[in-house]
Amino acid sequence: MTARPPIFQFDNSYARDLPGFYVAWEGAKVPTPQLVVFNRELAKELGLDSNLLETSEGAEIFAGVRQPDGASPLAQVYAGHQFGGFSPQLGDGRALLLGEIIDSTGNRKDIQLKGSGPTPFSRGGDGKAVVGPVLREYILGEAMHALGIPTTRALAAVTTGETIYRDGPKPGAVLTRVAASHLRVGTFQYFAARGETDKVRQLADYAIDRHDPDLAGQPDRYIRLFRGVVEHQAALVANWVLVGFVHGVMNTDNTTISGETIDYGPCAFIDAYDPAAVFSSIDHGGRYAFGRQPVIMQWNLARLAETLLPLIQLDDLDKAVELASAELGRFPDIYRAAWLNGMRAKLGLVEETAEDQDLFETMLSVLQEQSVDYTLFFRHLSEAAVGEPQKPRELFVDPTQIDGWLKRWMQRLESEGRAPADTRTAMNLVNPLYIPRNHKVEEALQSAETGEYFLLNELLDILKAPYEERTGFESYALPAPEAFGPYQTFCGT
Repeated sequence: MTARPPIFQFDNSYARDLPGFYVAWEGAKVPTPQLVVFNRELAKELGLDSNLLETSEGAEIFAGVRQPDGASPLAQVYAGHQFGGFSPQLGDGRALLLGEIIDSTGNRKDIQLKGSGPTPFSRGGDGKAVVGPVLREYILGEAMHALGIPTTRALAAVTTGETIYRDGPKPGAVLTRVAASHLRVGTFQYFAARGETDKVRQLADYAIDRHDPDLAGQPDRYIRLFRGVVEHQAALVANWVLVGFVHGVMNTDNTTISGETIDYGPCAFIDAYDPAAVFSSIDHGGRYAFGRQPVIMQWNLARLAETLLPLIQLDDLDKAVELASAELGRFPDIYRAAWLNGMRAKLGLVEETAEDQDLFETMLSVLQEQSVDYTLFFRHLSEAAVGEPQKPRELFVDPTQIDGWLKRWMQRLESEGRAPADTRTAMNLVNPLYIPRNHKVEEALQSAETGEYFLLNELLDILKAPYEERTGFESYALPAPEAFGPYQTFCGT
């Protein structure tokens, strides 16, 4: 009888190449793992057999109960600035890296469990997660992926059969997360804070081999590594702002080297446009407010630069600071260029002009003053492009406040000469109709806590195609009703 090949074809470079950067560990045993949702599309991309994973064996793997062949489960160590204060040791307190696989396009991907039990880095916590935050991360990650924004993704979510206490009894759950890697700014900070420059170098070389192998062996590879991270993160945050996403907890341990969005805890999408929007229950000072995200990301990258200085110019710290500062100083321009390009696309504009910044900021100022829904404004604006401005005007308490800007924008479109119908089509390809509306996410999560998953699956189905209008699902495009009240989110996974 022929033996069945392993479900996962693991090739675990982190475990193999970076001893001392983690603790080997195993997940806690749980009573009755059950699969709640499984990402068949992602499984295909990873070269995995869904028929083998959508089983009781798969549920046990995703809960951390069963260790698949070839896995090397480990908890990674890292540090981080959390709300501006430095914690010298954090690490995976409720997560385990099962291992790495090479996907169908030849890219290396981490397979990680979140909520799989305590580790040596749990800092007194139970290491568990509950179904609401686990499914929030699943929903938000898939939504971001569909919007074309770099992100970690969820392969599966399981319930564990446990009752976990988080503001009352909740069903226990575990998320299986997929990432290009889990290397963080905080990973570098951990070893730099301990004065272990050789390990910082080892980590940097590993990051280069994994994410930018063309730099391997180059004499200036460390400054070029930093340059790449700056560019990726500037583009990432521009994408967040363009779609109205608020990460909510932009600590340095939640800032990746790969440029992926990671850790969907107290995150949310804005309804009404507001640069001061904060949803996190613990962000009392608004450090991570919607409009502050570019500034915070540049600050986080400065912390990464500090860890790399001894590598950038070993014998001349002043020169290293000069080189790193020059790269860091490029962040605002890179961000601004990405944001301007994205905003032109959202407004159906093709040409770059000197008036762009003022045109965009004038529009946003009116949106803020009138508390206009950010997502619907851009979507409805495409109708104005074909001479039907009533739909976007209906979003304003006083539509006369936007009329002057609409006239200016229409004149700009006319000057570019593109056919109005083509402009509308182009705008609808970049302006989503469906985002994870906060009230819809909460409805799905509250239903899931009772063991009912219809709303979850319907929401996930809608978010797979955010730009395509679907008859019968109009409620998914609407902002929260007034009765929903102010929205607040909490750290969970």
